[in-house]
Amino acid sequence: MTGPTPHILFVDDEAALRALMAERLRERGFEVVEAESGEKALERLDQFAFDIIITDLRMPGIDGGRVIEAARGRYPGIVAIVITGYGTMKDAVDVMKRGASDFITKPFQFDELMHVLEKALEQRRLTSENAYLRSQLEDRYKNAADQFGGVLGRSRPMRALFQLLETVAPSSSTILITGETGVGKEVVARAIHHNSPRRPHRFVALNCSAIPETLLEAELFGHVRGAFTGAVGTRQGRFEQAHKGTLFLDEVGTMSVGLQMKVLRALQEREFERVGDSQTIKVDVRVIAASNSDLSRMVAGGTFREDLYYRLNVIPIEVPPLRERRDDIPVLVKHFLDKFAPDGAMHVSQSAMRALMAYAWPGNVRQLENAVERAVALGAGRQEIDSADLPPEVQATPQATPAPFVDFPDEGLDLPGYLASIERDLIQRALDRTRGNRNKAADLLRIKRTTLVEKLRRIGATH
Repeated sequence: MTGPTPHILFVDDEAALRALMAERLRERGFEVVEAESGEKALERLDQFAFDIIITDLRMPGIDGGRVIEAARGRYPGIVAIVITGYGTMKDAVDVMKRGASDFITKPFQFDELMHVLEKALEQRRLTSENAYLRSQLEDRYKNAADQFGGVLGRSRPMRALFQLLETVAPSSSTILITGETGVGKEVVARAIHHNSPRRPHRFVALNCSAIPETLLEAELFGHVRGAFTGAVGTRQGRFEQAHKGTLFLDEVGTMSVGLQMKVLRALQEREFERVGDSQTIKVDVRVIAASNSDLSRMVAGGTFREDLYYRLNVIPIEVPPLRERRDDIPVLVKHFLDKFAPDGAMHVSQSAMRALMAYAWPGNVRQLENAVERAVALGAGRQEIDSADLPPEVQATPQATPAPFVDFPDEGLDLPGYLASIERDLIQRALDRTRGNRNKAADLLRIKRTTLVEKLRRIGATH
């Protein structure tokens, strides 16, 4: 083979067949990871962008059809092949509708699988050359989180976050959002406002770290004419602008202790005075604050008021960093591609997706967005974004292939027919690889040494 090594996920609940086919495919130059069930397959698809998935159709729990559907939903460019011992025309039509490239019935020869695999890879190559046409035929991915105004993800941490947002959005309680720089704290705050009864009114955002300390009080509470040099007229502050709506205070930990006291009074009394004025203004505002600093540690250090901390931290929400939800990266990448290449003419190669999923993203979602924007600019005129279009630090990150999973039938299982032949072949290959060392061969097959010896006796091997 030429070009990057294709990565295959091989899914089958028949351990001996799965292990043998995986071994033969590795001999042909493929990187192969095994999964013994549909559930395990979905876990591995969350962790890695495979080029090819080969799956049994009939399996306990999640069947091959659902695995194919999930794989194609996450990675539209993945090649999907179904193998089964119970094939019917109806089955073939069904899996083709779900995105499978081909359908093979058991028992089959390895050469037949290779023929189908090579044909599917060639078809994918031809299809990628006409990505624009394909994009017009594909349905756009619809994320269940659309209601949260741009908060995207389907990982376990994000599902927990969505559930929390649904619970807290209808209330008027003060919220403190924490998380690293770039995780999307303002996006979460806007989502809360968008799903609250305050939605018809304004969402007002203020980054406290971006305003000089001498002007921040006037930005928050407004000022009257002549209150300070340059105050040529009366101006509303952010609290007043957000009346009946939501005020988002980002990087609230950068406020001076003196200003913190005034903010605390505004939160408690729902009233304040403009700078230079004695008239009290009453407001109805929901405050959502955010910080990438540990405010509880700042309280202990005396740089943040304890009473303000507890007033803000009525409902704490922590947004997880991107490195803890890597399975959301394909969803986010597609979202940013739709943003920066809205004609749908570009897609990301599987090798580039693997690089994106391997990188730690210290700048989180914001950094990923910038990387996709850069890749779209560098890939202008082409349909496919490749690894070379990504930032150097992303390209340089080692890509760890998931550890191969090898399972073996339960001890004492007498495999019928062709599976018995597969068992002999698998044992022989394990012994060849370990140069006849039975202990190492048993470890490779994940069975006890005594079980291996019994199987060797039964098949009459000479090792």
